[in-house]
Amino acid sequence: VPRLVLGGRWDCLTAGDSCSSDEACSPRLRTLRQCVAGGGSVKLGPGARNHCENAVNALLASPLHRCQCKRGMKKEKNCLSIYWSLKQSVLHGLSLVESYPYEPVERGSDYVRLASIAAESEAGMSAVNRCLDAAKACNVDDTCQKLRTEYVSACIAPSARAGPCNRARCSKALRKFFDRVPPDFTHELLFCPCSDTACAERRRQTIVPACSFEEREKPNCLAQLRVCEADYVCKSRWAQFQHDCQPSQLTASGCQQDNYGACLIAYTGLIGSTITPNYLDNSTSNVGPWCSCAASGNHREQCNLFLDHFHDNICLKNAIFAFGNDTDPKSAANQPGAASKNTMTPNQRLATSTTTTTAIGMGVETQQNILHPQMPTQMNDRDRLWSDSTLPSPDLYDNSPGRPDSAVSAWFLSLLLLALHF
Repeated sequence: VPRLVLGGRWDCLTAGDSCSSDEACSPRLRTLRQCVAGGGSVKLGPGARNHCENAVNALLASPLHRCQCKRGMKKEKNCLSIYWSLKQSVLHGLSLVESYPYEPVERGSDYVRLASIAAESEAGMSAVNRCLDAAKACNVDDTCQKLRTEYVSACIAPSARAGPCNRARCSKALRKFFDRVPPDFTHELLFCPCSDTACAERRRQTIVPACSFEEREKPNCLAQLRVCEADYVCKSRWAQFQHDCQPSQLTASGCQQDNYGACLIAYTGLIGSTITPNYLDNSTSNVGPWCSCAASGNHREQCNLFLDHFHDNICLKNAIFAFGNDTDPKSAANQPGAASKNTMTPNQRLATSTTTTTAIGMGVETQQNILHPQMPTQMNDRDRLWSDSTLPSPDLYDNSPGRPDSAVSAWFLSLLLLALHF
């Protein structure tokens, strides 16, 4: 029985298997692959255009139509490879799939809050530390505590080959945590509000950035994006982030989809990828990937547009701000601290940008066999320093700051590890 994702759609993996075993669907699928392959229309001979259109029209009534994948599902890479093959099969304005690969996030769960685990002990206190409460709540939930311990252990374990830590193993454990632990826990850990530097540093350390985020030097952002585009999972998470966090001047929330919860989930979906975002310092809530546009040459504008998705995205900023302040989505844009509409030129560029998930500067991606997906390219590990850092606020785009005092870094790391046993 085919598996269904939200809205009654089939997941692409099951839909592909179903189509390949169906006598009517299978030949249409083969015709479609010929149509999108190099020189395919010539092989089909006279009337090729009609053959292609008929194939697409027939498949519009198949399980493949509007199929999507579920984040963290079994064989996610295989499902996504089928999605992207279908995504590339746009002929004469007819598309078999949506512009985003993952099932949409249901509305209504944007601001689910966890009850304070330490409510009794803190009953007499005037202020509640939601970041500490989030850590305590995670530690009393079996799944959250188990997977959080796993990724922290993976990210601090020395590696004989990779140096101070094994980033690939760390990233995999982080993806597992954010994919399998409910947002009620992960969002409270990552987006809890902070009013002092110590709290902000603890929040910044949530993903163990010394291993999962930072490097000796900041790589070029476009180079990182190209690596991301070569991996089906990273490419899909990036496409989903662009869709769910797309800014808009026409909504009170600042988000085109008007759904803060979906934007935050899409953001966490990037953690553990080549373009992992994190807090850029411990004095603001500015977020972004660890990369620079300094060596972008003639592609500097395109590189800055990529960074604008994080640095100057009113939708993302409002989503983080509203979550931390329990603000209603419709009024978040008018709250103190939210991005001002007088300084949204970068957001206007993002809202009207035609940037797609095709890597900038890359050639057309080779079409993949829909029923025999190609496994994505893995990241190359580089030597990394095992130490935490606190980035300075000025010039976040291009400068690579020096490493901080090791004693301070060790203190925060110890604090993170001790939190797991509260």
